[in-house]
Amino acid sequence: MQAIKIHGEDKVAVALTDLKAGSEVTIAGQSIVLKDDITRGHKFALENLKEGDPVIKYGYPIGRAKCPIAVGEHVHSHNVKTDLKASGTYSYTPLTPAPLKKVERTFEGYVRENGDVGIRNEVWIIPTVFCVNFVARELEAYAKERLADFPNVDAVIALTHPYGCSQMGDDQTTTQKVLAGLSRHPNAAQVLILGLGCENNNIGVFREFLDTDDPRLNFLNSQEVEDETEAGKKLIDAMLEKANACRRTTVPLSKLRIGLKCGGSDGLSGITANPLIGRLSDLVVGAGGTSVMTEVPEMFGAEQLLMNRAVSPAVFDKCVHLINDFKGYFSSHGQVVSENPSPGNKAGGITTLEDKSLGCVQKGGKAPVCDVLRYGEILRTQGLNLLQGPGNDGVSCTALATAGVHMVLFSTGRGTPFATVVPTIKISTNTALYEKKHNWIDFNAGAIVDGESFESLAEKLLDYVIAVASGKLTLSEERDFHEIVIWKDGVTM
Repeated sequence: MQAIKIHGEDKVAVALTDLKAGSEVTIAGQSIVLKDDITRGHKFALENLKEGDPVIKYGYPIGRAKCPIAVGEHVHSHNVKTDLKASGTYSYTPLTPAPLKKVERTFEGYVRENGDVGIRNEVWIIPTVFCVNFVARELEAYAKERLADFPNVDAVIALTHPYGCSQMGDDQTTTQKVLAGLSRHPNAAQVLILGLGCENNNIGVFREFLDTDDPRLNFLNSQEVEDETEAGKKLIDAMLEKANACRRTTVPLSKLRIGLKCGGSDGLSGITANPLIGRLSDLVVGAGGTSVMTEVPEMFGAEQLLMNRAVSPAVFDKCVHLINDFKGYFSSHGQVVSENPSPGNKAGGITTLEDKSLGCVQKGGKAPVCDVLRYGEILRTQGLNLLQGPGNDGVSCTALATAGVHMVLFSTGRGTPFATVVPTIKISTNTALYEKKHNWIDFNAGAIVDGESFESLAEKLLDYVIAVASGKLTLSEERDFHEIVIWKDGVTM
């Protein structure tokens, strides 16, 4: 197949391979002679469009024609403009929930004392402030040297960050909520809260955000001891012993929580990887599990589709606030809501934010939207959740980890080595990327273009996800890649 018309009402088709001007392409029985070269992932017109006509893809407008566009012409940012507005009004037209397949599967996880389940048995070091980042890294290095003596400990991770002092108001509270949420994560068997002593977010203040009854928590205030590294090593030794006593046990798939993310999207993201992830999400939710979708700006233009899947008027209202509050955030900083996609997205064939969003939201499958979380909040509802967060890979993945997802399914058409503190599965939109960046990409959704069915590939992805949940390392884990990025939107003193 050379190109695809995604929806019956579409006025554009997407090239699945590089096509030359003058070549003839047959789409849904229609023969098109291309007037321009069309790069894989880019669009061409299936009918003549007048200036101002809506450009339809996925069955919905992705913008309007800036000028007349002829059949067979390249359709992209040079001749299409966004139609997004700074705010919107929405109506609730609830959809009948699509039936989801009931999956009876299990994985091998770690059941914590509070009944929560993790998929890793790790030791986490969480600095309260950037001043002790290097101490955290020293302790991380020390613990890694000892891991051979503790075969049941999967990893030791220092969650370094640049905040914790000289922040004010909500900005400091955001840092505290994120670090506290991470301290509760079930992938951590033991957690060291490492403070300096004089910072805004000192341990005494930070305790108000923590579950201080959690037996996994340990504390070290660096200014209170003569040698913080030696004191830290003694704590790390005891933490490794405790973590090593944990064992995997069989738990139902209903305990799994997955995060949904896309980064470096291209024109195939909404055709291969994102709808594949959506099918995987539906399998997990159908089993009683949980999935979480964030990147709110990449819902703009497709938000009504999600809102109509809200399980109740109350959840619909949360969805409206999620979208309009984020548009207000853009406007308050003097930015237009459509300042997206990125240069890499455009090079890959994405024209407008509506184009990107209609592809992005497919990661959420067909499941009802059960709840909406604010940034820094922790999951409380099984099923599909929406989470406040930007499109930025680091910030959004950290938000997902803070909410409590066990892993992130990360689709990409351009590729990235980035990974957050929980296992981050990279899923390529195209086979060329998978073959080129074999040290980045865990799973190839490009097989869809190569002829494999969604149903077959979704089952393979589910097998892979269960293997990762049961201990298989992702490529980024093998390379010890892990980062957290906290969202900052306030004054620094």
